[in-house]
Amino acid sequence: MNDTRTAEPFIHLADVSKSYGKGPKAHLAISNASFDVMPGELACLVGPSGCGKSTMLKILAGLHAQDAGTVSIGNSAYPFDPARDIGMVFQQPLLLKWRTIIDNVLLPAEILGLPKKASRERARDLLALVGLSGAEEKRPYELSGGMQQRAAIARALIHDPKLVLMDEPFGALDALTREKMNLELLRIWKQSGKTILFVTHGISEAVFLGSRVVVFTAGPARMADNFTIELPLPRTLDLKTHENFGAYTRRIYRLLGME
Repeated sequence: MNDTRTAEPFIHLADVSKSYGKGPKAHLAISNASFDVMPGELACLVGPSGCGKSTMLKILAGLHAQDAGTVSIGNSAYPFDPARDIGMVFQQPLLLKWRTIIDNVLLPAEILGLPKKASRERARDLLALVGLSGAEEKRPYELSGGMQQRAAIARALIHDPKLVLMDEPFGALDALTREKMNLELLRIWKQSGKTILFVTHGISEAVFLGSRVVVFTAGPARMADNFTIELPLPRTLDLKTHENFGAYTRRIYRLLGME
C-alpha cells in the first residue's frame, strides 16, 4: 500500500544511537540504527524483548532525543507536525474508566482543540471502522480486551495523524484474539491509508502484517536487516502456510541467531 506520489521516505533514520545514564554505568539502548519507511507503509520493527524497539518509538514520537545520528519525519509532499501528526497505540488500551468509549476516542481531539461536532462525527465513523458500532456509550469495563484495543486504535486515528506508532498493541491478548486483531489492523490500514510503525517481538506477526520489516538484534538495538515483504494483499491466515511466508520467518530467525 505504498503511496506512489513521492519517492521520498516519510521516516528517515541514519546512524541513530541512544544511551541511558552516563559514565561507566551508561546503558546503550540503540546503536547506529538506520532505516527508511515510505509513506503509506506498515513497517514492523521486530526483535527480542528489551532490545530497544520501544526506545526507538519514543524517539520517533519526540519523547526522547537521540544521542547521535539523524531522525527526520515528513518530506516535501508530506510535511509533518510532531504535536499534531502522531497517533499512538500502546500494549494496554489505557482507556479512562469513567469515560464512555466515544469520549475516550475523543480525548486527543479535545486536547488539540478540534471542532467538537465534526470530531464526534469522526469518532462515530472510526468506531464503525474498527467494528465498534453500538458501543459508543459503553464504559471500558463492558468491553473485552480486544474491543478495548479497537477503541484505542480509533482514539489514535481521531485527529487524522500522518503517522501511527504501535508498541506491541496485541501483546496482552490471547492467541486467537491476537490473530483476529492482526486481520483487523490490516483492514484498518488499507482503509485509512496511514503510515504505521508496529513494534513486536513476534516474528510471524511481523511478517504477516508488514509491508516492510526492520530486524533489531538483542540490545543494544542494531539494525540487522531491513526488507520489504512481497506477499499478496489482502492477507489471510492461510498465508502463514505459504512457502514464501516460511522463508521470510526463517530469514529473521537466522538474523536473531535462532536457527
